[in-house]
Amino acid sequence: MGDASGRTQRREPYVVGLRFQKAGKIYHFDASRWHDLQPGDYVVVETSRGRQLGQVVCALPEAKVDAGQALKSVLRKATPQDLVLRQTWQQKEAEAVDICRSKVADLGLVDVKIMDAEFSYDGARLSLLYSSEAGEKADLRSLRRSMQRVYQQSHVELHLVGPRDVAKYLGGMGACGLENRCCATFLTEFSPISIKMAKEQGISLTPTEITGMCGRLRCCLVYEYEQYVEARKQLPKRGKRVVTPAGNGKVVEVLAMKDAVMVELDENGVQREFGREELQPWDELDAMRKKADVPNEHPPEADRNANQKPEKKEERGKQKKGG
Repeated sequence: MGDASGRTQRREPYVVGLRFQKAGKIYHFDASRWHDLQPGDYVVVETSRGRQLGQVVCALPEAKVDAGQALKSVLRKATPQDLVLRQTWQQKEAEAVDICRSKVADLGLVDVKIMDAEFSYDGARLSLLYSSEAGEKADLRSLRRSMQRVYQQSHVELHLVGPRDVAKYLGGMGACGLENRCCATFLTEFSPISIKMAKEQGISLTPTEITGMCGRLRCCLVYEYEQYVEARKQLPKRGKRVVTPAGNGKVVEVLAMKDAVMVELDENGVQREFGREELQPWDELDAMRKKADVPNEHPPEADRNANQKPEKKEERGKQKKGG
């Protein structure tokens, strides 16, 4: 488009977030030519796995767009024919998984497990997702050639997935009893998990308590980790001595989410719970008491210097008068 002076009008950047799978990762694309896109709309885009059909889930404000980020453009809006075509190929994915598993057995690939199959919306590309303890070292060239002969109209690719992705594809009940696992329901990306997160929250380190169905540390360990860290910063650590309304004692347990601690009192050995506002650090009070008990025999160095300055001025004044 151009204005009356013949200059080309520059389109404002408009970035949308697309998702290609349920609970899948969100990818950003330039939709400057399609400002009327709304969440729920389907579009056709070019990806590393060929042309794909993605669903718009959000629009990214211009302020959050990284100027140095190179984004691929939305090619066009999806038509009803595109949606029907995608549904047709999706119905063939389960069959592709069964055929591939049969080929794996025929080739004697005992360490390879086929998890899922994904056709592009137009069937031009078939991606077979597998897991293997050997990782990328597994030689699957014969398997790919065998599947390529079956699906000659599609470009066949094999993609290795990790244990957490396997659990995501399989779905099922979580170790906590949740009907559907977090990874298969709403998690779009897997965050790094460490044993420190379990320790910080006071969770039992028994493997069955902190390990998910994928055999890795549970994703939910990260959910409240930052809140525990922030809460513990405001509370005395275990083993610290404190002063409470009931007397002096030692912290034996930190109740981070209650903003309180459990204190064992010196007087009778009874353990009681006290809120943060009821506590005073023993170290600070003890230091203040010691400071108050020390007699102030000598004035500070600054005071002595201050007392000497007027004397020097008087002496200089006398010398001038004498001269």
